[in-house]
Amino acid sequence: MSQTDILSVKPVPVSTFDINMNKSQTIQETKCKSWHNTYAHLYYGNSLDYYSQWESPDVIISDGAYGILGFEGDTSDHCGLPQWYEAHVAAWAMYATAKTTLWFWNSEIGWATVHPVLEKYGWQYQNCNIWNKGIAHIAGNINTQTIRRFPVVTEVCVQYTLEPKINGLTLKKWLRYEWKRTGLPLRKANEACGVRDAATRKYFDQGNLWYFPPAELFEKMQKYANLHGKPEGRPYFSLDGITPCNAVQWEQMRAKFFCPHGVTNVWDRPPVSGKERIKTLNGQVAHLNQKPLDLMRRIIDASSTPGDVLWEPFGGLFSGCYAGAESGRKCFGAEVNADYFQLAVNRFETGNPNPSNFLFQI
Repeated sequence: MSQTDILSVKPVPVSTFDINMNKSQTIQETKCKSWHNTYAHLYYGNSLDYYSQWESPDVIISDGAYGILGFEGDTSDHCGLPQWYEAHVAAWAMYATAKTTLWFWNSEIGWATVHPVLEKYGWQYQNCNIWNKGIAHIAGNINTQTIRRFPVVTEVCVQYTLEPKINGLTLKKWLRYEWKRTGLPLRKANEACGVRDAATRKYFDQGNLWYFPPAELFEKMQKYANLHGKPEGRPYFSLDGITPCNAVQWEQMRAKFFCPHGVTNVWDRPPVSGKERIKTLNGQVAHLNQKPLDLMRRIIDASSTPGDVLWEPFGGLFSGCYAGAESGRKCFGAEVNADYFQLAVNRFETGNPNPSNFLFQI
């Protein structure tokens, strides 16, 4: 059963302007500033005002400004995007952990301009995924002699994680540093793990051939080090200087990732249409760039498991929260546009993929 935080204002018609619709619409002023059910927690307002109230995220889905004047508050071009995003990127890094995955949706040039800001706050690039919407996306309406370039039918969803550090050291440096503190030869790590040479070759490598040790092998190394290492240096491989790190704690030092067989970083999927496409009563789309639920499910399933926490800072129609709540994730999202927020609330209330009854013609 849903719960709403009702504002003590009577609903009055509000005229808004959505650039992608090229016309004004009249809606009821939003009656609630938050909406909750078992899995979803939606807020009307700026997500910067809510981050501190949300549980620490395992997944963040960012689908904000693209620099195309797609909504009120969007920048006019990509040059303003770094400033637009920076406060959010800093907050994400503050509240995220080593097991958090960030999925950053944008245009190619939009992502390129924000990437340095993401790196500045510790977000580590993992992969760039391409959503290929196909030729139907332009429907033959592009004059290439006018635009002087190939028509664009793609956007990107870029995967980032936070690079964890222990005592100021990256994991690869910390593992080698701790082993060397024991006074044991590096080759003894192979004995600890019960392998021929994989431990020294993979887990102590300081270049791009480094591997994150599986939790059970890390714990074997830790126990061997504390049993055979110099007594005066114990405990070894400890996060707090008191107790050695165990397998469960070690597994929390990296983000989850699951990839179904055959799935690559190119996602051929037409734009949202049909029943899933949310429209106004006059037949026009309600949101410039509504994300497909199946692609949202793909990135959520790839980086989390049921019970994990998902953030959607720029909710729009809250497709990320909708897909996450369906699969048992605890979802938190915010949206500053009253039109979109009301549509999203109705979407969750009814389970209807096209809840257009909140919008009506003038």
